[in-house]
Amino acid sequence: MIEVIDLKKAFGSNNVLNGITETINEGEIVAVIGPSGSGKSTFLRCLNCLEDPTSGSIIFEGKDLADMKVDINLSRRHIGMVFQQFNLFNNKTVLQNICMAPVYIANSDLRKVKRTNRKNKFLNLFRKKKVEMLEITAEKKQIKLEAEANAMRLLKRIGLEDKANAYPSTLSGGQKQRIAIIRALAMNPKVMLFDEPTSALDPEMVGEVLDLIKAVAEDGMTMVIVTHEMGFAREVANRVFFMDEGIILEQGTPDEVFNHPINQRLKDFLSKVI
Repeated sequence: MIEVIDLKKAFGSNNVLNGITETINEGEIVAVIGPSGSGKSTFLRCLNCLEDPTSGSIIFEGKDLADMKVDINLSRRHIGMVFQQFNLFNNKTVLQNICMAPVYIANSDLRKVKRTNRKNKFLNLFRKKKVEMLEITAEKKQIKLEAEANAMRLLKRIGLEDKANAYPSTLSGGQKQRIAIIRALAMNPKVMLFDEPTSALDPEMVGEVLDLIKAVAEDGMTMVIVTHEMGFAREVANRVFFMDEGIILEQGTPDEVFNHPINQRLKDFLSKVI
Protein backbone atom coordinates (compact mmCIF):
# COMPACT_ATOMS: atom_id res chain seq x y z
CA MET A 1 0.00 0.00 0.00
CA ILE A 2 2.86 2.38 0.84
CA GLU A 3 6.25 1.90 -0.78
CA VAL A 4 9.11 4.02 0.55
CA ILE A 5 12.19 4.21 -1.65
CA ASP A 6 15.51 5.68 -0.44
CA LEU A 7 13.72 8.32 1.63
CA LYS A 8 15.98 11.10 2.92
CA LYS A 9 15.21 14.25 4.89
CA ALA A 10 17.57 16.98 6.00
CA PHE A 11 16.97 20.17 7.94
CA GLY A 12 19.84 22.33 6.78
CA SER A 13 23.00 20.37 7.52
CA ASN A 14 21.18 18.01 9.90
CA ASN A 15 20.41 14.72 8.16
CA VAL A 16 17.41 13.24 9.96
CA LEU A 17 16.49 10.44 7.53
CA ASN A 18 19.38 8.75 5.79
CA GLY A 19 17.82 6.50 3.17
CA ILE A 20 14.81 4.38 4.15
CA THR A 21 13.42 1.74 1.81
CA GLU A 22 10.43 -0.26 3.06
CA THR A 23 7.00 -1.47 1.98
CA ILE A 24 3.94 -1.28 4.23
CA ASN A 25 1.28 -3.70 3.06
CA GLU A 26 -2.48 -3.30 3.17
CA GLY A 27 -3.90 -4.33 6.54
CA GLU A 28 -0.48 -4.34 8.17
CA ILE A 29 0.17 -2.74 11.56
CA VAL A 30 3.71 -1.40 11.82
CA ALA A 31 5.11 -0.09 15.10
CA VAL A 32 8.12 2.22 14.85
CA ILE A 33 10.35 2.24 17.94
CA GLY A 34 13.70 3.76 18.75
CA PRO A 35 15.44 6.37 20.89
CA SER A 36 14.44 10.03 20.87
CA GLY A 37 15.95 11.88 17.92
CA SER A 38 16.21 8.78 15.75
CA GLY A 39 13.91 10.18 13.03
CA LYS A 40 10.72 8.28 13.89
CA SER A 41 8.33 11.25 13.86
CA THR A 42 9.99 12.77 10.80
CA PHE A 43 9.57 9.46 8.97
CA LEU A 44 5.87 9.45 9.84
CA ARG A 45 5.37 13.08 8.84
CA CYS A 46 7.06 12.42 5.50
CA LEU A 47 4.60 9.59 4.80
CA ASN A 48 1.80 12.16 4.95
CA CYS A 49 3.91 14.90 3.33
CA LEU A 50 3.63 17.15 6.37
CA GLU A 51 7.38 17.28 5.78
CA ASP A 52 8.67 17.43 2.22
CA PRO A 53 11.30 14.73 1.67
CA THR A 54 14.72 15.95 0.58
CA SER A 55 14.92 13.04 -1.84
CA GLY A 56 13.42 9.62 -2.46
CA SER A 57 9.90 8.42 -3.23
CA ILE A 58 6.74 7.62 -1.27
CA ILE A 59 4.40 5.61 -3.46
CA PHE A 60 0.79 5.53 -2.27
CA GLU A 61 -1.89 4.05 -4.51
CA GLY A 62 0.42 4.34 -7.50
CA LYS A 63 1.29 8.00 -6.94
CA ASP A 64 4.59 9.40 -5.71
CA LEU A 65 3.69 11.79 -2.91
CA ALA A 66 7.21 13.21 -3.06
CA ASP A 67 6.58 14.38 -6.64
CA MET A 68 5.77 18.10 -6.56
CA LYS A 69 3.42 17.62 -9.54
CA VAL A 70 1.13 15.30 -7.57
CA ASP A 71 -1.83 16.84 -5.72
CA ILE A 72 -1.01 15.44 -2.28
CA ASN A 73 -4.22 16.83 -0.80
CA LEU A 74 -6.20 14.25 -2.76
CA SER A 75 -4.06 11.44 -1.34
CA ARG A 76 -4.18 12.90 2.17
CA ARG A 77 -7.93 12.32 2.19
CA HIS A 78 -7.10 8.63 2.52
CA ILE A 79 -4.34 8.99 5.15
CA GLY A 80 -5.49 9.75 8.69
CA MET A 81 -3.02 11.37 11.11
CA VAL A 82 -3.14 11.46 14.91
CA PHE A 83 -0.65 13.72 16.71
CA GLN A 84 0.86 13.82 20.18
CA GLN A 85 -0.91 17.03 21.13
CA PHE A 86 -4.43 16.23 19.85
CA ASN A 87 -4.63 19.39 17.66
CA LEU A 88 -8.34 19.88 18.24
CA PHE A 89 -9.82 23.32 17.51
CA ASN A 90 -10.60 24.81 20.91
CA ASN A 91 -13.14 27.29 19.51
CA LYS A 92 -15.29 24.53 18.03
CA THR A 93 -17.38 21.85 19.69
CA VAL A 94 -16.43 18.18 19.59
CA LEU A 95 -19.07 17.57 16.91
CA GLN A 96 -17.79 20.47 14.81
CA ASN A 97 -14.21 19.22 15.12
CA ILE A 98 -15.17 15.79 13.80
CA CYS A 99 -17.39 17.10 10.99
CA MET A 100 -15.14 19.90 9.76
CA ALA A 101 -12.97 17.99 7.27
CA PRO A 102 -15.67 15.67 5.83
CA VAL A 103 -18.05 18.60 5.31
CA TYR A 104 -15.36 20.82 3.77
CA ILE A 105 -14.22 18.13 1.34
CA ALA A 106 -17.74 17.06 0.37
CA ASN A 107 -18.77 20.68 -0.25
CA SER A 108 -15.59 21.26 -2.28
CA ASP A 109 -16.38 18.22 -4.42
CA LEU A 110 -19.96 19.42 -4.82
CA ARG A 111 -18.77 22.81 -6.07
CA LYS A 112 -16.47 21.12 -8.59
CA VAL A 113 -19.32 18.97 -9.91
CA LYS A 114 -21.62 21.97 -10.27
CA ARG A 115 -18.92 23.99 -12.07
CA THR A 116 -18.30 21.10 -14.46
CA ASN A 117 -22.01 20.69 -15.12
CA ARG A 118 -22.43 24.42 -15.85
CA LYS A 119 -19.50 24.28 -18.25
CA ASN A 120 -20.79 21.15 -20.00
CA LYS A 121 -24.31 22.56 -20.22
CA PHE A 122 -22.96 25.59 -22.06
CA LEU A 123 -20.64 23.58 -24.32
CA ASN A 124 -23.43 21.13 -25.15
CA LEU A 125 -25.14 23.99 -27.00
CA PHE A 126 -22.38 23.68 -29.60
CA ARG A 127 -21.70 19.93 -29.50
CA LYS A 128 -23.19 17.31 -31.75
CA LYS A 129 -22.48 14.62 -29.18
CA LYS A 130 -23.78 15.84 -25.86
CA VAL A 131 -21.87 15.22 -22.64
CA GLU A 132 -23.93 13.85 -19.76
CA MET A 133 -24.18 15.87 -16.58
CA LEU A 134 -22.35 14.58 -13.52
CA GLU A 135 -24.55 13.16 -10.77
CA ILE A 136 -25.05 15.26 -7.65
CA THR A 137 -25.41 12.79 -4.79
CA ALA A 138 -26.06 15.29 -1.98
CA GLU A 139 -26.59 18.98 -1.41
CA LYS A 140 -24.99 21.03 1.38
CA LYS A 141 -27.70 20.42 3.96
CA GLN A 142 -27.63 16.67 3.42
CA ILE A 143 -23.82 16.64 3.51
CA LYS A 144 -23.86 18.27 6.94
CA LEU A 145 -26.55 15.95 8.29
CA GLU A 146 -24.72 12.84 7.08
CA ALA A 147 -21.42 14.06 8.55
CA GLU A 148 -23.08 14.74 11.91
CA ALA A 149 -24.78 11.32 11.91
CA ASN A 150 -21.43 9.63 11.22
CA ALA A 151 -19.75 11.73 13.93
CA MET A 152 -22.38 10.71 16.47
CA ARG A 153 -21.95 7.06 15.50
CA LEU A 154 -18.21 7.34 16.12
CA LEU A 155 -18.72 9.19 19.41
CA LYS A 156 -21.11 6.48 20.56
CA ARG A 157 -18.46 3.89 19.70
CA ILE A 158 -16.10 5.44 22.26
CA GLY A 159 -18.80 6.28 24.78
CA LEU A 160 -18.53 10.05 24.40
CA GLU A 161 -21.73 10.92 22.57
CA ASP A 162 -22.71 13.11 25.53
CA LYS A 163 -19.66 15.31 24.75
CA ALA A 164 -20.81 16.22 21.22
CA ASN A 165 -21.58 19.84 22.15
CA ALA A 166 -18.72 20.24 24.62
CA TYR A 167 -15.55 22.17 23.86
CA PRO A 168 -12.09 20.50 23.98
CA SER A 169 -11.00 22.63 26.95
CA THR A 170 -13.53 20.80 29.14
CA LEU A 171 -12.20 17.32 28.28
CA SER A 172 -9.50 15.15 29.79
CA GLY A 173 -6.38 14.32 27.79
CA GLY A 174 -7.59 10.79 27.15
CA GLN A 175 -10.95 12.06 25.87
CA LYS A 176 -9.24 14.58 23.60
CA GLN A 177 -7.00 11.93 22.07
CA ARG A 178 -9.86 9.49 21.51
CA ILE A 179 -11.80 12.26 19.79
CA ALA A 180 -8.74 13.10 17.69
CA ILE A 181 -8.64 9.45 16.60
CA ILE A 182 -12.29 9.29 15.57
CA ARG A 183 -11.93 12.68 13.86
CA ALA A 184 -9.36 11.00 11.62
CA LEU A 185 -11.61 7.95 11.19
CA ALA A 186 -14.47 10.21 10.09
CA MET A 187 -12.59 10.69 6.81
CA ASN A 188 -12.79 6.92 6.13
CA PRO A 189 -9.02 6.68 5.63
CA LYS A 190 -7.21 3.71 4.13
CA VAL A 191 -4.17 4.27 6.35
CA MET A 192 -3.84 5.66 9.87
CA LEU A 193 -0.63 7.25 11.13
CA PHE A 194 -0.09 7.70 14.88
CA ASP A 195 2.72 9.88 16.18
CA GLU A 196 3.30 8.84 19.81
CA PRO A 197 -0.43 9.10 20.58
CA THR A 198 -0.02 8.52 24.33
CA SER A 199 3.09 10.59 25.07
CA ALA A 200 1.11 13.66 26.22
CA LEU A 201 -1.24 11.69 28.47
CA ASP A 202 -1.23 11.02 32.18
CA PRO A 203 -0.46 7.35 32.88
CA GLU A 204 -4.04 6.50 33.92
CA MET A 205 -5.37 7.78 30.58
CA VAL A 206 -3.02 5.79 28.37
CA GLY A 207 -5.02 2.56 28.55
CA GLU A 208 -8.26 3.98 27.16
CA VAL A 209 -6.46 5.42 24.11
CA LEU A 210 -4.50 2.21 23.46
CA ASP A 211 -7.73 0.20 23.71
CA LEU A 212 -9.28 2.35 20.98
CA ILE A 213 -6.24 1.94 18.74
CA LYS A 214 -6.43 -1.83 19.27
CA ALA A 215 -10.10 -1.79 18.27
CA VAL A 216 -9.27 0.15 15.09
CA ALA A 217 -6.51 -2.35 14.34
CA GLU A 218 -8.95 -5.24 14.75
CA ASP A 219 -11.13 -3.65 12.07
CA GLY A 220 -8.31 -4.31 9.57
CA MET A 221 -7.02 -0.74 9.25
CA THR A 222 -3.51 -0.30 7.85
CA MET A 223 -1.57 1.50 10.57
CA VAL A 224 1.88 2.95 11.25
CA ILE A 225 2.41 3.79 14.92
CA VAL A 226 5.38 5.62 16.38
CA THR A 227 5.33 4.62 20.04
CA HIS A 228 7.34 4.30 23.24
CA GLU A 229 4.85 1.72 24.57
CA MET A 230 6.83 -1.48 24.04
CA GLY A 231 4.14 -3.74 25.44
CA PHE A 232 1.60 -2.21 23.08
CA ALA A 233 3.93 -2.59 20.09
CA ARG A 234 4.54 -6.23 21.00
CA GLU A 235 0.82 -6.95 21.34
CA VAL A 236 -0.67 -5.09 18.38
CA ALA A 237 1.95 -4.85 15.60
CA ASN A 238 2.51 -7.31 12.77
CA ARG A 239 5.96 -5.80 12.22
CA VAL A 240 8.26 -3.58 14.23
CA PHE A 241 10.79 -1.12 12.81
CA PHE A 242 13.70 -0.15 15.04
CA MET A 243 15.11 3.22 13.99
CA ASP A 244 18.31 4.96 14.98
CA GLU A 245 20.27 7.77 13.33
CA GLY A 246 17.73 8.11 10.53
CA ILE A 247 17.68 4.52 9.27
CA ILE A 248 15.84 1.32 10.08
CA LEU A 249 18.53 -0.77 11.72
CA GLU A 250 16.34 -3.83 12.21
CA GLN A 251 12.79 -4.86 11.44
CA GLY A 252 10.75 -8.00 11.91
CA THR A 253 7.87 -9.55 13.80
CA PRO A 254 7.42 -8.53 17.44
CA ASP A 255 8.82 -11.89 18.48
CA GLU A 256 11.91 -11.42 16.33
CA VAL A 257 12.56 -7.84 17.41
CA PHE A 258 11.79 -8.13 21.11
CA ASN A 259 12.83 -11.71 21.86
CA HIS A 260 15.56 -12.39 19.30
CA PRO A 261 17.20 -9.04 18.39
CA ILE A 262 20.27 -9.20 16.18
CA ASN A 263 21.57 -5.64 16.05
CA GLN A 264 23.63 -4.64 19.09
CA ARG A 265 22.13 -1.15 19.13
CA LEU A 266 18.66 -2.69 19.36
CA LYS A 267 19.79 -4.99 22.15
CA ASP A 268 21.12 -2.00 24.09
CA PHE A 269 17.91 -0.05 23.53
CA LEU A 270 15.65 -2.89 24.69
CA SER A 271 17.75 -3.48 27.79
CA LYS A 272 16.92 0.08 28.88
CA VAL A 273 13.20 0.20 28.04
CA ILE A 274 11.96 -3.30 28.92
